[in-house]
Amino acid sequence: MEIIIQETNQDILEILKYALEQEGFEVYAMLDSEDDILALINEYRPHVVMLDYRLDGKVCLAVLEKIKLKYPHLPVIAMSCNNNINEEYSRAGFNDYISKPFDLDHLYMTLRKYIPKHIPKDVIIDILKKTPLAP
Repeated sequence: MEIIIQETNQDILEILKYALEQEGFEVYAMLDSEDDILALINEYRPHVVMLDYRLDGKVCLAVLEKIKLKYPHLPVIAMSCNNNINEEYSRAGFNDYISKPFDLDHLYMTLRKYIPKHIPKDVIIDILKKTPLAP
């Protein structure tokens, strides 16, 4: 499962990346949401995007809006230390949220909800190419 994580704190970003990679996730990390996240999504085609929802959330909401306009079915998860505003996250358009500090078991469980339950088209094509045709 591929994930793009945007986090404003370098230490948290590194710890989160390490913890997820140890669980088998492929992680693309960004320190700042001002970078072109749409280009990153287009290049890596992640299964999930995680965004740091800072205190005012305005930048994060603008990034979320850009993502949802171009990739409406891509799950986007908010990360925040304010765990009393679950309804605000869903109203804003996030698929889920994870509170800080992280409970790793909850983090893994939340992310696994978004593992594709179907075989991606490129995998099917690859299998078909390797399968000999019947006579």
